[in-house]
Amino acid sequence: MTYLSPLLTRPGAVAAGAPDQGTASHYGDPFKEQRALARGAAFVDLSHRGVVTVTGPDRLSWLNTLSSQLLLGLEPGSSTETLLLSVQGRIEYNARVVDDGTTTWLLVEGFEAEGMAAWLDRMKFMLRVEIADVSDTWAVLGSVKRLEALAARTVWVDPWPRVAVGGYAYSVVTEEEHPGLERPWFEYLIPQAELASTVDELADHGLSLAGAMASEALRVAAWRPRAGAETDEKTIPHELDLIRTAVHLDKGCYKGQETVARVHNLGHPPRRLVFLQLDGSQHTLPAVGSVVVAGGRTVGRVTSVAQHYEMGAVALAIVKRSVDPLGELVVQDGDDVYAAAQEIIVAPDAGQVVGRATGFLKGRR
Repeated sequence: MTYLSPLLTRPGAVAAGAPDQGTASHYGDPFKEQRALARGAAFVDLSHRGVVTVTGPDRLSWLNTLSSQLLLGLEPGSSTETLLLSVQGRIEYNARVVDDGTTTWLLVEGFEAEGMAAWLDRMKFMLRVEIADVSDTWAVLGSVKRLEALAARTVWVDPWPRVAVGGYAYSVVTEEEHPGLERPWFEYLIPQAELASTVDELADHGLSLAGAMASEALRVAAWRPRAGAETDEKTIPHELDLIRTAVHLDKGCYKGQETVARVHNLGHPPRRLVFLQLDGSQHTLPAVGSVVVAGGRTVGRVTSVAQHYEMGAVALAIVKRSVDPLGELVVQDGDDVYAAAQEIIVAPDAGQVVGRATGFLKGRR
């Protein structure tokens, strides 16, 4: 059954396509909404996202054995991010994690929830844990600041782009230069039955609704990867700079750890995430999946594209590691060609930290 948010009935709502199908793309003025969201005067409907709960006294120690992040001792109200990987170290599920003292909440993309809950249920064995996909009864709202009106709600605070304990930055910019600092991010858990009334309450506090176009533009500008957009069946966390927030390099054994350690210490990720400033003179945007071309050959693909209220047309793309970081790129969508200025997110020489005396390539952003 296709999900449809009750907020799609709000004035001006225009339905979004994938990956935000079921919510509003915008409510009549995308750039106004984006500006409001960026300054903390708006919030976005993320009720199409998936929500999985894990309860029971063994929940954190059990999740710790399965995932890439150190979850032992996660304090109530604390947030983190973790990955469930394949044996080959490829990303299968990317979960935003917050624990409230009795329940661990896993916030995921809508398409991930059912499969992840089923996989977790198969892995519980004799441990004291219970897993439930509660996506039908819980919704999520997102904002760039803490909302006082939702202070009593469970909230996940995005660690991006701060390097978490046990993490490692694969970018060429320092933490203080990272554009993700301009987009702090909070996701609030709301009972689905209270979604409409909560939105009305926020409106009484002077906050407006923004659509997916607004939140996606801010995400792309923050270099923040998204499951199902920047990931495919081959993606390893190193390619997206997710060692920064979602992997603890010093924790014990978990599925996929060997690949994570081997690439980090001795190898290089085969692909890397880049940010693209696109030529906006055509007044159109390339489609997601459009090819990235360098020197006449295809070197990657566009994974997310947006119209930013300040920077214009922007995109995230996955390209081959060997692509010259100073080279000129173009994005080709059928007969349409867009010049693309490349900003490095993951350094071409990322990985192979054993014996590395200094940081990564210090090329231009």
